[in-house]
Amino acid sequence: MEILELINSGSRRLQNKNICSHKLDSEILLSKVLNKTREELLINLNQEIKLQKISDFHKLIERRSLKEPIAYILKEKEFWSKMFFVDKNTLIPRPETELMVEKIVSIFKNKDLKILDIGTGTGCILISILSELNKSRGVGIDISQKAIKIAIKNLIKHKLTDQAKFYKRSFTEFYGSKFDLIVSNPPYIKKKDIKNLDDDIKKFEPKLALDGGNDGLDVIKKIIYKSKGILKLNGMLALEIGNKQHKKVSKILRKNNFKTRFLVKDYKNNVRCILSTF
Repeated sequence: MEILELINSGSRRLQNKNICSHKLDSEILLSKVLNKTREELLINLNQEIKLQKISDFHKLIERRSLKEPIAYILKEKEFWSKMFFVDKNTLIPRPETELMVEKIVSIFKNKDLKILDIGTGTGCILISILSELNKSRGVGIDISQKAIKIAIKNLIKHKLTDQAKFYKRSFTEFYGSKFDLIVSNPPYIKKKDIKNLDDDIKKFEPKLALDGGNDGLDVIKKIIYKSKGILKLNGMLALEIGNKQHKKVSKILRKNNFKTRFLVKDYKNNVRCILSTF
């Protein structure tokens, strides 16, 4: 069977399962199996493929047809122009989060910061910030030991072990340190809304990283309260939030003596990150 036939057969299988990125996904999965770039595939569409590789490809297509995210199948996801290891124990990094990183980097360029990343997951936020702010240091914490293992792998991959450390720890048990900047992409989805998420999110991504409690703000409230004790004076808290949560979160911040400095909007013009100082 040739590359073109394989791509088309995979694409049809995914299209039948209502996966709108069926063609692209089929190309990406075949690239993975053949260890070639998509571009190399597309200029060699008549190349014959060995039976073992065809079988491997069909197994990956089957996984994707069950709505398993491409990132988990490939065990990697691009973020901030870097490839990060991911698995089912970590949330998949998303483009909206890059907007928060971009804002932080633009504010603190050339500064020497001590940074805390709460609920670090893959470590992509902290690692991306530190790759730009090379005088800064950071700590990433997560209550999932499996997520911390992935974050450490990413730290080693991106050669930033001298700038950051990752620990399995709850932020509620964090004492004795003061930070210039606290960043977090916490769980912010209402418990009752999780069942309405797309299958590739609700069936595969870790519930721990999604469930924000009854109002979606449980963890956010705790982080804001905790940050008051571990931020330096005029230190900044950068929070990623859910769509339509910014008014409620701004109110909680004001109650806790934070002053909103910047709002970061996503590609649909929704406020998705609040940066405030204490």
